[in-house]
Order: sequence, then structure tokens, then C-alpha cells
Amino acid sequence: MTAPIIRSLPELRELTRAWHRAGEMIGVVPTMGALHQGHLSLARIARAECDRVITTIFVNPKQFNNPDDLKNYPRTEHEDARKLAPIGVDVIYVPDGDTMYPGGFATNVSVEGLTDCLCGAHRPGHFDGVATVVSKLFLQTSADKAYFGNKDYQQLQVVRRMACDLDIPVEVIGCPTIREEDGLAMSSRNLLLSDRARIFAPHLNEVMEAIATAFAEGKAMSDLSGPAIAKLEQAGFTEVEYLELRAADGLGLLDTPSEHARLFAAAWLAGVRLIDNIDIPAR
Repeated sequence: MTAPIIRSLPELRELTRAWHRAGEMIGVVPTMGALHQGHLSLARIARAECDRVITTIFVNPKQFNNPDDLKNYPRTEHEDARKLAPIGVDVIYVPDGDTMYPGGFATNVSVEGLTDCLCGAHRPGHFDGVATVVSKLFLQTSADKAYFGNKDYQQLQVVRRMACDLDIPVEVIGCPTIREEDGLAMSSRNLLLSDRARIFAPHLNEVMEAIATAFAEGKAMSDLSGPAIAKLEQAGFTEVEYLELRAADGLGLLDTPSEHARLFAAAWLAGVRLIDNIDIPAR
């Protein structure tokens, strides 16, 4: 059975107040729609851990730097609802722009430090948009737990910091990255890849896994990044925005995994920006 789609904030709050009065735990899975198995895995985890589950769908204009990127972002609301039906989420919350950013809206949530690198360095203002909309969704849904994928690891760290700093009483939970059989991290943007580009897209993860193996052999990022970028360019990637090793806690730049780390990459393939990251244990 398809979950009801709610567009009204007062209607949503009436529901969540009743759930909390009944002592029920609420989980939220914030999304921008175009749902894939990565999103659905978050909904399944939330369903297993919470009494009530809300999936939100809102294509947030504040986190897009490129107007064409916003315009072209896939919008598949009815298909999304169909995909969520077997999981049994309780509500799909789909607010409109006026609900999220009414006339006169003048507040911006900014997280310093964590947003100065990686995607933050290449997409100015992006994480302000993320922090602003997610803080609103946390407050609107009154969620006790919120579920995010590790594929957007920097985003996960920003959201955790924001919720902690603003005393929003929600537990932010990071969940495993879900991949295609060929290793490509699942993403709504994968829908924009041509058939030919889709063949070469898994090279990003392959190159990253090769670097991870080299770390285990004692090699350093300063020796590995140049050849790795060259391999990506040979595979058809036109721009590698970053390929960096950073501390898992705090995102400080590293040359070797002297502490628990993650390897991050962002690269363009046939006009589509792909990102990925993998866990790197301390050596």
C-alpha cells in the first residue's frame, strides 16, 4: 500500500504530535527524490529501528550552484512513492517551495570548517543550503532519528555538526553506501549518464580501490594521486575536482592513513558530476 503524500506542514505536525503522545519513535529519511536502492536501504533501516518513518522529498534550490543542474535534476514523485510502498513508510512528506522558503525568508544555517574542503570548496554555498533545509526538515518532522548514506560523507558530517550545535534533539545515523554490481555508487545523478558513459563510470571506484590497496602496501597519497588522475582521464573523465585522503573525524587532509580516514573523489564524466568515498583504516 502506498504511503500517503502530505504537502501541508500543519497536517504533518498533527500526525507527529499524535505519534509522540503515543510514545512512538519517529525516523526520517530526507531525500530530493529520484529514489534508488541507496535511498530505499535507508528507509528499510529506519523501518526496522523506528515505530514511524517519514521519507521527505524536496528538491532544494538552495544547494544548487548551477541553475541548469537544478532544472535537470530528476523529479519522479509518483515512481518514488511506488518504490517506497513495499517498505511500509508511514508518510511521504513533499513540501513545496513556499512551505520551505516563504516570502521574506532571511535565515541561513552555515557550518564552518567542515565545509571548506572537498565539495564545499568546489560548490560555494552548497552546504549552507544543505544545513538550512535539513535543520528545517528536522524541526518540521520532529524526528528522533535521521538516516543518511555514507556516500555523501561530508554532508553527513556537516549535518551531525549542525544538529549538535543547534541542540536539535535528533540522532543522525550514517548508513553504508549502496553500489551497483560493478562498484558504481548509487546516485540519482546516475540517471543522467549516457549508456556509453555508464560503461566507464565504475572506473572511479576501481581507481579508488587501487589506491586503498596501495595504502596497505605503505604508499602515500602524494605518490598515488597523479597516476590515479591520469587513469581517470584515460577512462574519459574530463575533470577530477579532487582525489584526497582525509581524516574520518574532522576531514583534515592526510598523506597517509595515520588515523582512521576516508578517500574522497569527485570527477566529471560526460557532463555529469560523480562523487564517491571509501573507508580507509588506520595503518
